[in-house]
Parts: sequence; structure tokens; C-alpha cells
Amino acid sequence: QVQLVESGGGLVQAGGSLRLSCAASGRTFSNYAMGWFRQAPGKEREFVAAISSSGTDTYYADSVKGRFTISRDNAKNTVYLQMNSLKPEDTAVYYCAAKTPGWASQESSRYDYWGQGTQVTVSS
Repeated sequence: QVQLVESGGGLVQAGGSLRLSCAASGRTFSNYAMGWFRQAPGKEREFVAAISSSGTDTYYADSVKGRFTISRDNAKNTVYLQMNSLKPEDTAVYYCAAKTPGWASQESSRYDYWGQGTQVTVSS
């Protein structure tokens, strides 16, 4: 079992920045690829970003490319999502997820463990 706890969400004005964190516990964090997904009210959960277990490979949704950066610190068992130039359409609950093997994926069905989510609200 892997437990994931997100933090760092909140209310921010358009153009602002937030950094989300996801702390993992329970298994060897460095064995897991990590992903960030989000779900806005009335919409399906969508892929945001993913990072391989070693951190060498990263992937982004087109909608966030150039604005968001995913990173990880395996010594701290934590994955981050730096979000810059936020837009109202980024408003959603953001979830982190973990999967093995350690190659990153954009498909939510490949992820084994999920956090409870953190709310991000961007005002215009």
C-alpha cells in the first residue's frame, strides 16, 4: 500500500502561482512513477503531468505545457507540481497518483494509488 497526501492548494488570482506537494508513505517511493490529475466540477478527471520513477522523463497535458512543472525528490518521498500563470480554467481538485512499474503514463487507469485531492481555485 502507498498512502498519498496532497497539499498546497488554495485560492489564487489569475496569473498567480501555486506549488502542490504530494507526500508518499508506505512503500519505496523511488519505485513508483507519479502523476497529477485534476477534475473540475461536472467534468471528467483529466491528466495534467507525470514523471518517471527516476525523474528523467516527464509528460504534460497540452493545456499546461510551459506553465506547469512536475518534479520529485525521492529522498523526501515527495512529488511537486509548480503551477505558474494560472488561469480560471485551471480551477479543479488536483490529485496525485502512483504506479508501478516506474515509467510515466498519461492514463489514469494505469495508476494504482490515489490521494484525496487538494482544491485549486483561480479567480479572474
